[in-house]
Amino acid sequence: MSLVRRSNVFDPFSMDLWDPFDNMFRSIVPSSSSDSDTAAFANARIDWKETPEAHVFKADLPGVKKDEVKVEVEDGNVLVISGQRSKEKEDKNDKWHRVERSSGQFMRRFRLPEDAKVEQVKAGLENGVLTVTVPKAEGKKPEVKSIQISG
Repeated sequence: MSLVRRSNVFDPFSMDLWDPFDNMFRSIVPSSSSDSDTAAFANARIDWKETPEAHVFKADLPGVKKDEVKVEVEDGNVLVISGQRSKEKEDKNDKWHRVERSSGQFMRRFRLPEDAKVEQVKAGLENGVLTVTVPKAEGKKPEVKSIQISG
């Protein structure tokens, strides 16, 4: 997946764009087995929803332990979720018939909006789901001033 940066003031997906042609070229050009091991897990799927109080990120990370995941804020407004799922140990007496569970490193970055309280970010991992909550600053309520109509 290629990362493409845009200069918009707030574009939540500006650092996380999907390139439909990226995988096409990977399938044509053979890669080493270590690249394919990490490529499958490199694009961890993450949901981002906004509530009136916070921005909530949820990532399915089955089999990943708490100490294998990092949640950081860099450059003041970029949320970085990264980690690694270890490959299962192989015994030379084992005969594998199918390997579909991915392993390797992953990293996702999200540019947070200006109303994010990055100093109050909370994260929790429960039942294989990482939940990161970024509280929002209270926005100024628009001041309403009645204007008397003459005539």
